[in-house]
Amino acid sequence: MQKPLSFRIFVCSILLLSAFAGCKLNPNLQTSGVDIIQGDWQQDSIPSQNRLLTFSLYHLKFTCDSFYFDIHTYSKVNIGPDTCMQAGKWTEYVKGTYIQQNDTLHLKGLFCNKNWTIKSNKGCLRYGDYDELIKLNKTDSTHITFALTTSVTPINAHLIKKNTCHPKPI
Repeated sequence: MQKPLSFRIFVCSILLLSAFAGCKLNPNLQTSGVDIIQGDWQQDSIPSQNRLLTFSLYHLKFTCDSFYFDIHTYSKVNIGPDTCMQAGKWTEYVKGTYIQQNDTLHLKGLFCNKNWTIKSNKGCLRYGDYDELIKLNKTDSTHITFALTTSVTPINAHLIKKNTCHPKPI
C-alpha cells in the first residue's frame, strides 16, 4: 500500500526537525577556563627521583581553556631505540583543551611535535590522543599539586608566570 506524498514529506520533516533540535552551534570564542591555574607551572623534582628507574618532570601552561605540556622523561633503562630515547632523556609535547568538573580537570588533547604541530605515528614515542583526568590541590598562590589518574606520583609545581585569559576566536 503506497503512502501519499504529503505523508512522506511530513514524516521526513519530523525526522529532520528532531535531528536538529538537539544540535547547537559551538561558541565562537574559547572559554575562560579555571582562573587559579592560568599561567606557566614548573615541576623541578619528585621525591626520591635518584632511586627511580624512570620518572617524568612537567612544564605545564594553562591559557584560558587550553593547556600545553612539556613532559621531560629520564630513564636509567633502555626502553626503546636510542635515536628516540636519546641516552635516557627525552621530551614529549601535548596540547589540548580542558573542562573543570568540581576539583578535577578533564584534559583532551593530542601529542605534538616541539613546534606544537600534530605528531604523526611515524615518529618516536607516543602519538595520537591524550585523555587525562587531573585532580587539583592548590596549596597557595604560587604552588599547586596536580594528581594524574594515570600516575601515583603527583606533580608538585610552582608558578613561573601568571597569565590572564583573554578569550580568542576559535
